[in-house]
Amino acid sequence: MTAKLYCFGESGNAYKAALTMDLAGFDYEQVFVDFFKGEARTDAFKAINPMGEVPVLVDGDMTLTQSGVIQQFVVDQTGKLGGTAADKYEVLRWVLWDNHKLSSQAGMTRFLMHFLPEDKRPHEVIAFMQGRLKAAYSVLDAHLAGRDWVAGDSLTVADLSCCGYLFYEEPFGFDRAEWPNIDAWLTRISETPGWKHPYDLMQRALPA
Repeated sequence: MTAKLYCFGESGNAYKAALTMDLAGFDYEQVFVDFFKGEARTDAFKAINPMGEVPVLVDGDMTLTQSGVIQQFVVDQTGKLGGTAADKYEVLRWVLWDNHKLSSQAGMTRFLMHFLPEDKRPHEVIAFMQGRLKAAYSVLDAHLAGRDWVAGDSLTVADLSCCGYLFYEEPFGFDRAEWPNIDAWLTRISETPGWKHPYDLMQRALPA
């Protein structure tokens, strides 16, 4: 039975999981979740994931949620994108850092700035979040100085986690040109054979 990934194009967290699967050669099929029409809040979806969010991976009798968990499952199943044995905890460190310091804040700020109607956007909250994000970009940009990848000497799920929201064009206060090391790193990722932009990899819930 082919594994199923519940996802939609606007979700940076779903993108991390889908891109990891594609680049690792993991066999799966996508199940589109119409998030902006409330599908993730339905009883049917919550029977799959009570958290009411994507991504969700269903593989046989096993259901996994949270992008970092799904990424690690793919690493364990394929032996790819995990780095060397010596890289294991450094990879994990950056996946956890991203989930807490970068993606969670980028995702929320992007939602507030782009997907909410303009008259409902909390500008003070947005400014505060952009300040926190700037601190995160500074950490990542400094870490990437003189190195190609976030952890170890090859592309890993640490890279695919940290880049999750940074390929989206919708505004959330990130300009690649302001962060040269991040910019060069994103280019390296996008030049990896098999890489796809999130809107080329997954079905969008909203029109372009």
